[in-house]
Amino acid sequence: MQGKKNYQEKLFAQFQLSDRIPESNFYRRLKAVLDLDFLYVQTKSYYGSRGQKSIDPIVFFKLCLVGYLENIISDRQLIQHSGMRLDILYFLGYDIDEELPWHSTISRTRQLYPETVFEDVFTKVLGMCVNQGMVTGHTQAIDSAPVKANASMDS
Repeated sequence: MQGKKNYQEKLFAQFQLSDRIPESNFYRRLKAVLDLDFLYVQTKSYYGSRGQKSIDPIVFFKLCLVGYLENIISDRQLIQHSGMRLDILYFLGYDIDEELPWHSTISRTRQLYPETVFEDVFTKVLGMCVNQGMVTGHTQAIDSAPVKANASMDS
């Protein structure tokens, strides 16, 4: 007999995000490796003491990392993509019913920090991943090709 699946949305559901993400998932493994608590001290001087609370610096840098890993350059796309992926929500520390930060908040926060903060975070994150065996390699290669520029030297 042919079956037919009828979808009936539940009013209440028992759902735990960590149960849905496999142990071998990249973002689950990355979450276990990264300890970004140093960001609170490193970024504290860029915030005031009054007003609304900002986006958590750890969430911001994790979103930047997701954007890099998923090859997403648009903050709008990044938030939309992250909201649809359970493993990324788990990595960010958000539950399925929590709203992610507004895309313009990501843009404003990116402008808040100087380049040195991003370089320092990159260096520390790479070091953590290397120490945990997530990144390996012995050879470094640089590929280049001379390309004639179509530009005016005067302007």
